[in-house]
Amino acid sequence: MAVIVRDQLIEILADGRFHSGEQLGARLGISRTAVWKQLRKLESMGFGLEKRHGIGYRIAEGTELLAIESIERGFLVSTRRAIKHIELFATIDSTNTYARDRATEQSCGGLLVLAEQQTAGRGRRGKTWVSPFASHLAMSLVWDFEHGARALEGLSLAVGVAVRRALRAQGVDKVELKWPNDVYSGGKKMAGILLEMIGDPTGNCSVVVGVGINYRLCDGNAQSIDQPWTDVASEAASCPSRNVLCSALVNHITAVLGGFAEHGFAPYRQEWQDADAYYGRQCILSTVRESTSGKVVGVDDRGALLLELSDGVQQTFIGGELSLRLVP
Repeated sequence: MAVIVRDQLIEILADGRFHSGEQLGARLGISRTAVWKQLRKLESMGFGLEKRHGIGYRIAEGTELLAIESIERGFLVSTRRAIKHIELFATIDSTNTYARDRATEQSCGGLLVLAEQQTAGRGRRGKTWVSPFASHLAMSLVWDFEHGARALEGLSLAVGVAVRRALRAQGVDKVELKWPNDVYSGGKKMAGILLEMIGDPTGNCSVVVGVGINYRLCDGNAQSIDQPWTDVASEAASCPSRNVLCSALVNHITAVLGGFAEHGFAPYRQEWQDADAYYGRQCILSTVRESTSGKVVGVDDRGALLLELSDGVQQTFIGGELSLRLVP
């Protein structure tokens, strides 16, 4: 019940206008004391609340909540055909977990799952993806493929190309890609990609394509991020609508997924490589057991990383439990 009241309060304050405690209590059906407690919760979530004596409260810059109708309005015709169903949650543990569970139980290719907030959002290698309420974009899309896991090599890189296209189309000019599934701007992480396969690894299967993008974070709600970060609001010439950005992402991702199913990663290789954040730089590639140092010299048609070792020999590394970082 408290979560429902909190979400309703956010919807009211999302317009950026002042609302008195009395008005808020009347609309929510709770006491002014209860309103005050809910406002404190919003502050703890990172919302920048402004209070004016005798006038009321507001979220200083307003907050744009996701709306299915607004998102669908921006879909291309091809996207409308591809997306069979959309589910939008105010709060969820993880859009990827939910989509994966749904796809495990039944065929649901074309399911798009969105959330205002994830309480247990997952990044690569088990890391937590920080996702404050209405301050990011979290989406997971179920897509059906044939020919098994080997045909999916390079898919995370192709999705990275799609995310980059969408961000650039919405005014984020400097978008870089870090192998195998991170999106950077100005050397700082802006977005991440997480793929999970379901079904027959040698035949027909489904993939949950998870994407998380920092939209408008503040220092208060990003304290737990353990690396340099940035967001769309900081990097775009003019910050786009969250719903418009969401539509653009789905348009570009579905287009790339369709192309990938036909042709694999090869058509996207050069575009990915042109945006490679680490190209030509000395890096360390690590697994749980060992590390390899070398210069990043691109990727091959499968999406495997090409690392030039100290003896001049090039070695390829395919995805999996690998971590790439710059030499200090």
